[in-house]
Amino acid sequence: MALSFSLSLLLALGAVARASPVCRRAVDALNEEATAEAHQRDNGATRAFSNVQIKTSDGRCLFIDKLSGDFRANLTPVQVAACGSTDGQGWDVITSGAHINVDNSMLLVSTLTQACFNFDDRRAAGNQVLLFSCGGRADGGGEVTNSQIFSFDGSSGPLSLKPQNAAGSCLTVKGDTIDIANCNNGDANQSFTFGDDSGAGGGNNGNNGNGGNGNGAAQSSVSTPCTKRTRTVTTQPTENPTPDVGLGAQLPDSTTSSSAPATTSAAGGGGENGGGNGNGNGNDNGNGAGNGNGAIPSVNPTEPVPVSRAGGRLNPTAAAEAHQRDDTATRAFTGVEIRDPDGKCLFVDPTAGDFRQNLIPISSVECSGSPNEKWDVITAGKHNNQKGNAPAALIVSSLTNGCISVDGRRQAGDTVILFSCGGRGDGGGETDSGQLIPFIGQTSFAFAPQNQRNQVCILPGNGRLESGPCPTDGSQLFSIFP
Repeated sequence: MALSFSLSLLLALGAVARASPVCRRAVDALNEEATAEAHQRDNGATRAFSNVQIKTSDGRCLFIDKLSGDFRANLTPVQVAACGSTDGQGWDVITSGAHINVDNSMLLVSTLTQACFNFDDRRAAGNQVLLFSCGGRADGGGEVTNSQIFSFDGSSGPLSLKPQNAAGSCLTVKGDTIDIANCNNGDANQSFTFGDDSGAGGGNNGNNGNGGNGNGAAQSSVSTPCTKRTRTVTTQPTENPTPDVGLGAQLPDSTTSSSAPATTSAAGGGGENGGGNGNGNGNDNGNGAGNGNGAIPSVNPTEPVPVSRAGGRLNPTAAAEAHQRDDTATRAFTGVEIRDPDGKCLFVDPTAGDFRQNLIPISSVECSGSPNEKWDVITAGKHNNQKGNAPAALIVSSLTNGCISVDGRRQAGDTVILFSCGGRGDGGGETDSGQLIPFIGQTSFAFAPQNQRNQVCILPGNGRLESGPCPTDGSQLFSIFP
């Protein structure tokens, strides 16, 4: 009798656990401006289904918790729960639009966040199926990526979800999450159906649904078992670099000079409003050096100070994660000046990028010896693993630990930026050829990134570095000054 009671109790507890969502929380709040930029609703897209549930073979529903990823609602895991028990169970099935150009295919887009299903086999096993900005760029600037495109026959199912970038692989239910496995037609865990209207309101209202309470419409009639609710932080750039207490930071004591971050007035002085000109250059004169008030920090900020690109304020935790110093690396030079062909020093403003110090322009300024002008030259390490290829180096800011990068997908004049070493915005990348330049130990070198195959070089521009065809007259040579 006791054994029978215990077994019944265990089965009941198991059923309760099975019906409850995982409710993993990675952040306490989203950065509204950055989230809005990363997940813009494609109002011109063709939708085969709008705001529907995606059901598993056992009748549960896929959902996302927008606080289970990063601070702009990327990297959120796809979870499984009882239908109607959580927010985030609405999905759009998009067959053509800005981020899909393949016949007989679809994107699966959350109506809550406007992020796309994404399969990334570079991530750790068990954490490869996540939502990410449609188009594949964390900041929302991507176009089409096959990691988000799935086969689609136009029906509501049952059907398998097969990512285009993983032939022979299908999404599968694994406990309360979605994972990847070899396709097996007989496996019920790989069978999905587009079901009823989610009824929870997509929250986009023609936009991306990241303001207010994160839903923008009616909540689900059944309250979520999660203990936290979505909370979105609204941030506004200000002309005063002193951080607001809105993110929980302590205001510096204005009467104590040691509490204020060290600053420098070098680097071409910053523009009038620090808001940039739409491409995130950080000021109104196009050189990207300023943060809007002429006082550029010469120490790496550890508080949520205003930044110039999308995001409003620096997220120090995210920046620290994205730019971890590689203490195991081999450094040919440490803390040196690098001067352009005109004799000016390369300079970074740690507040001229986004909220995790990516996308910072590299300025050319009159040399002053400030920490903003110091660089490490790394010839081997976790982000420079050449495996027998020609010798190459990373040029890394000693101030922020970001790498000089070339990204030809960005608009002209904004292709040379400081970015997380390894090429992933969150710091999880390994080696990126857009950050490696040929290097054999010399103190004078051409800035010719490997991924450009000696066709495109980094060159001096209008107050900042740009990219263009490689000259052959020596005018492209940069110099190291220890």
